[in-house]
Amino acid sequence: MPDATASRPSAPLADASRRPTPTPTGWWFDAVLLAALTGLTGALIAGVFLDTDVAVRDWVDAHRPPVGFWIASVLNFFGQGGWVLIPVSSLLALWLGRRVRSVRPVLPVLAAVASTYLSVGAMKVLLPRAYPHDLDDPFPERLFTEATPAMAYPSGHVANAVIWYAVIALLITALRRSYGRPVPAGRPFPGYWALRLLPAAVIFCTTVYLGYHWLTDSIAGLLLGWLLLRLLQRVPWDTVRLPWVRGGLDRPAGLS
Repeated sequence: MPDATASRPSAPLADASRRPTPTPTGWWFDAVLLAALTGLTGALIAGVFLDTDVAVRDWVDAHRPPVGFWIASVLNFFGQGGWVLIPVSSLLALWLGRRVRSVRPVLPVLAAVASTYLSVGAMKVLLPRAYPHDLDDPFPERLFTEATPAMAYPSGHVANAVIWYAVIALLITALRRSYGRPVPAGRPFPGYWALRLLPAAVIFCTTVYLGYHWLTDSIAGLLLGWLLLRLLQRVPWDTVRLPWVRGGLDRPAGLS
């Protein structure tokens, strides 16, 4: 019986001469993001911006009607890593992997999981901060609190939105390529940039509006997520060495 994959177009998968989205060039902007995150963290340790955080929390608490709360809660749910973003990305990676018979589609998913847990998770543990409505701490806006739970800084929801929606966009682009669809540079499919940018903006705003995080938590999540994403975008997923893979499962998957 002939192989059903024989009729699938393979040329677009092997063509890595032009990435649909440009790889970051230079490291100056990465340094800017890191400096901004470090500066923000240092300022919070020194007590700067704490009054602003409290003022924003009090303002949103006073301007959050029930309808606004429920709408924002539904939108904010789409920033859940474990319940939404990781499962969706994993399903897309498995679908693409089955199409192209390669393990490479799971690489950006695994890298995103590892990078977020090792960076966001580490910062939350090393820089304990109470959540805006933690009644156990008289000054929840301060870092290095002894209250529990105290893992507000930085916002994992915002970092997740920046990183995971970019991974989802990458996998959708590769899936379209596996079906022989054109993948132009800069805008691989209609709505590409909307998928990349809108969720992060919505999660940023709703996280602050719902009082789930301080404003500076979300800013830190944005800076860290953007920095991690730029690092992930530099990885040549179709050509990175996989010495542990056997049986031809390391073929290009259209990810670059």
